[in-house]
Amino acid sequence: MLPDGRFLAVWPSALRLQVDDEWTDWGPMLPLAETVGELRRALVVVAADAAAIATLTDNTCLAAAVGEMSWHRVSYGPNVGSQAWNFGISLAAPFRGQGMGAVAQRLLAEYLFAATAFDRVEASTDVTNVAEQRSLVKAGFHREGVLRGAQFRGSARHDLVLYAVLRGEINSSG
Repeated sequence: MLPDGRFLAVWPSALRLQVDDEWTDWGPMLPLAETVGELRRALVVVAADAAAIATLTDNTCLAAAVGEMSWHRVSYGPNVGSQAWNFGISLAAPFRGQGMGAVAQRLLAEYLFAATAFDRVEASTDVTNVAEQRSLVKAGFHREGVLRGAQFRGSARHDLVLYAVLRGEINSSG
């Protein structure tokens, strides 16, 4: 639940919500199948109450969407125990600064821990995106370090800050 009493859900869907801002200026992109073979997507949806969330369908959730998330596997070694999830979030400008990002990121981390055996969920954001850094901390993630020149966006290289949470550090009670 959001601070104002509305409900938020992370709705698995192949539907896309176009969010254009300085953080999503990717330029030409490879087709998804070539970019990340196991990319997953979800819409961030807000509704007045839990009953409205429960009745959502792919056809109705796009109208209630305030942003989108995607996640994919990352590997830190050849075995299953060295796999983790990495995700990103993008909220439409009118919905930022309301706590929705922190709630959505927490919900996705809880879902990924409940649905898979991976023990690590991570996210990164631009070093200048202070609002997203605060949102990740509020969602229970820990700052781990800076990835220098890791992202090419807006015709330039950008440093990212890496955040992560481990299975034993998060629970569904908030």
